[in-house]
Amino acid sequence: MKWSEICIHTTNEAIEPVSNILHEAGASGVVIEDPRDMIKEENSFGEIYELNPEDYPKEGVYVKAYLQMNSFLGETVDSIKQSVTNLTLYNIDIGRNSVSLSEIHEEDWATAWKKYYKPVKISERITIIPTWEEYEPVSSDELIIEMDPGMAFGTGTHPTTVLSMQALEQYLKPEDLVLDVGAGSGILSVASILLGAEHVHAFDLDEVAVKSTFNNAELNHVQNQITSTKNDLLKGVEIQPDLIVSNILAEIIVQFVDDAYRLLKDDGYFITSGIISGKKDHVLDRLKQAGFEIVETNMMEDWVLIIAKK
Repeated sequence: MKWSEICIHTTNEAIEPVSNILHEAGASGVVIEDPRDMIKEENSFGEIYELNPEDYPKEGVYVKAYLQMNSFLGETVDSIKQSVTNLTLYNIDIGRNSVSLSEIHEEDWATAWKKYYKPVKISERITIIPTWEEYEPVSSDELIIEMDPGMAFGTGTHPTTVLSMQALEQYLKPEDLVLDVGAGSGILSVASILLGAEHVHAFDLDEVAVKSTFNNAELNHVQNQITSTKNDLLKGVEIQPDLIVSNILAEIIVQFVDDAYRLLKDDGYFITSGIISGKKDHVLDRLKQAGFEIVETNMMEDWVLIIAKK
């Protein structure tokens, strides 16, 4: 079987919505090529990646996906282009938005994308490894999370995920009840359990994400402590958690701030990530308006994490 690789040159801000568009178009895998991945993070964490600089753009990012070559490919690509262009209606910077296509054989695709995923230590205690990599723990208290990137979800090395993990490590208390809104691969749900949470309710509107969360929970032997459910943000939810974590776009976070405040127990924490720096103030204002106290904000590259308390 032959596949077509579609490459979209866009911005870091647009990675998640563009990836979702590609997934909905039938993509059988997504790869993010961000030149900043070539630079080791300026802290005690991170991994030296064995990556080829020639694969990366000088500015912006490449989002690549793989579509089966068939008679409808042209229509599919046109639809993808239009959907990506429409992101500007939501004030999302899509950058160059140039699109290219190339043919690739299935046997090449099946293994080539794995080179982008290596074990990486992202916090004091957490190391993430893709399922096919061998890894020996460095310390006795190290928490190992195995991840299968699956369709449109990564292995947790994006700055927004790293920030979220570090915040969970700091603010999550033993036996906390956690809500993970927009769970994606379920990596934050798994991390929450390994860090001591009693149970996590993971919500996502995408059925693939719901299944991915369950599969990764099972992979890490915590499936009995994570409930993965299809749901539109926190609509209809009546569970009262100790902590809510959400790593999605700023435009989405502001839509359920009131629900988060209503549900959280007193003194509970709301950890929000996925916020591009230019939209930080908008999210901060919305959180304060709902009644939250801002505890701290952290930043990595162009991304912001906000920790709020009820």
